Amino acid sequence: MKQTYAYTVDLTNIEGNGDFPCPKCGAVISPDDTSEETYSIVEPKVNSYGLEEIVICCNNCANQIHLTGFSLLEKLSVK
Repeated sequence: MKQTYAYTVDLTNIEGNGDFPCPKCGAVISPDDTSEETYSIVEPKVNSYGLEEIVICCNNCANQIHLTGFSLLEKLSVK
């Protein structure tokens, strides 16, 4: 049985256009990838203020990645 891990990636710490490497295997996760070849969305988490977190699964190593930082990004996009 293969052991999986959960990692947290804060999107506010990512520079560039949103691409980042998987913390485990290094596969490039891109928000522009709509084919789900590299990753799959497991669960979006929302609260009363909007999107709080998205849990994705890297299709290369099967580890879960919790994407956070949406609240700050939303505030920045409004300005």
